Amino acid sequence: MRLLFSSSPYPIPTLFRLARSHRPVCSSPPPPTWRSSNPMAILPKSSAAAVIPSEERLATRFWIKYRRESVLSLYSPFALCLASGSLKIDTFRHYIAQDVHFLKAFAHAYELAEDCADDDDAKLAISELRKGILEELKMHNSFVQEWGSDCVNESPVNSATLKYTEFLLATASGKVEGLKAPGKLATPFEKTKIAAYTLGAMTPCMRLYAFLGKEFQRLLEPNEHNHPYKKWIENYSSESFQASALQTEDLLDKLSVPLTGEELNIIEKLYHQAMKLEIEFFYSQPLTQPTIAPLTKQHDPEQDHLMIFSDFDLTCTVVDSSAILAEIAIVTAPKPDQNQPASQIARMSPAELRNTWGLLSTQYTEEYEQCIESILPSEKVEFNYETLHKALEQLSDFEKRANSRVIESGVLKGLNLEDIKRAGQRLILQDGCISFFQKITKNKSLNANIHVLSYCWCGDLIRTAFSSGGVDVLNIHANEFNYEESISTGEIVWKVQSPIDKIQAFNDILQDCSNERKKLSVYIGDSVGDLLCLVKADIGIVIGSSSSLRKVGSQYGVSFVPLFPGLVKKQKEFGEGASPCIWKGQSGILYTASSWDDIHAFILGW
Repeated sequence: MRLLFSSSPYPIPTLFRLARSHRPVCSSPPPPTWRSSNPMAILPKSSAAAVIPSEERLATRFWIKYRRESVLSLYSPFALCLASGSLKIDTFRHYIAQDVHFLKAFAHAYELAEDCADDDDAKLAISELRKGILEELKMHNSFVQEWGSDCVNESPVNSATLKYTEFLLATASGKVEGLKAPGKLATPFEKTKIAAYTLGAMTPCMRLYAFLGKEFQRLLEPNEHNHPYKKWIENYSSESFQASALQTEDLLDKLSVPLTGEELNIIEKLYHQAMKLEIEFFYSQPLTQPTIAPLTKQHDPEQDHLMIFSDFDLTCTVVDSSAILAEIAIVTAPKPDQNQPASQIARMSPAELRNTWGLLSTQYTEEYEQCIESILPSEKVEFNYETLHKALEQLSDFEKRANSRVIESGVLKGLNLEDIKRAGQRLILQDGCISFFQKITKNKSLNANIHVLSYCWCGDLIRTAFSSGGVDVLNIHANEFNYEESISTGEIVWKVQSPIDKIQAFNDILQDCSNERKKLSVYIGDSVGDLLCLVKADIGIVIGSSSSLRKVGSQYGVSFVPLFPGLVKKQKEFGEGASPCIWKGQSGILYTASSWDDIHAFILGW
């Protein structure tokens, strides 16, 4: 992001909140990473050495690119109930029946792909993969035998299953956009394309089930024997199934080698379409039980009031806003040989500004770390909101002193409002952030309010960043530049400077909300400055990897629970008859999310 404003090879010091999070500045969003994206992590040791480097694998690139779809499947009500063991048996029977219809189509698609392949090794590999599907069908048949009823014949094919099987068989038959009709394929190479396209449509299913199996297996207790779906989980998390998924990806890579860029684009479209059909398949399973997700499913707009709160810097953004404002100040500052009109606000030169920002940043970082250490108890304590609040009052005093130094330095004088708005329009936000807020704001029936609470010095930057993404109805609570004829004076109207200011704004907003409806508050944040709001909200979600947040939180008795495992545990309690009012603020439990996709899947679903 800095490179939008400066050609300097030296990074501008990213000031205050970046130091809080102990994270590096980057000029583009980091690639999504999570434990199941690396095939090396799920292979038996004997086969790991044969894996193509992940950055070169076609299937791995697609899997990472379409992570959002895998997350939506993972957080589906069906998957959560199955993982928790609370899924009603009638729903599982219906799922098995639909999956049998699908697996039969899958086996037939492999058969058609084998016929199209012109390489003996490829034919053999496809044949082995087909045998694996037939073994999977045997497992499903064993479930049916245990139940003593033929659920497959008793359950007609639903629309989602039919849509998926028709897509799969059409692809395997050569009915792909941009390809000749099957009867007119002139050469073996043209037929081989069909095999590649078919694998492109089948690979995501194999990888998704391997992913789900591993995620569910991690949540099984070592001695858990009573989980009703343990056999299903063990099958899809087994080394043999993981190897089959990898073999499918290897075969897709091999068949794709001679293809053109345009043909590879077709495979990507097929892969993506298959992932979307998988989501539809999971969400189409009929559930007769209450589920913990999506959160809005249990939300009654007539009686409930959903309140979504979010931080901005490094929660929504990739780069801290102070770095952007520093960049604007330095790049637009007059050169030493330029005369400044007497009517303009006097400004420092670029070199003076750069040096001043550097000194401010260094001083802030050193003192911030000292302040964090000074508020930590010598030993971990049990969670107590009042104790944590008192400790963070010291951090609040420090933040205000640091902000006073910025104003006194004069580094924020002379910034043009139009430059700030242009920066906001180009500000890189975290993947999935804008789409999350767009979906909430467009769904008027949700009756949800969104509030952004931020230390950002300039609310105009936040408003422009969201409005450029088509989100104009957020309530922004941030500090504001003081302007004279659209030029900043260097003064700031302070509204939110510290953790205490944030929690005060949070409490005021909830207090002002109508008491006639039941309120459910969700706070999303990434730093120590968000900690009081995170623990006060009914649901606190931590995004990012701030070490200082975890250090302070842990010492004060806050537990950090990965979001999906936390939801599975909640779903299990829900299934055992727990009260529907299971979300309670000040519990000392925060949920960690690796991306906005996880947050979207939990709160809004598909």
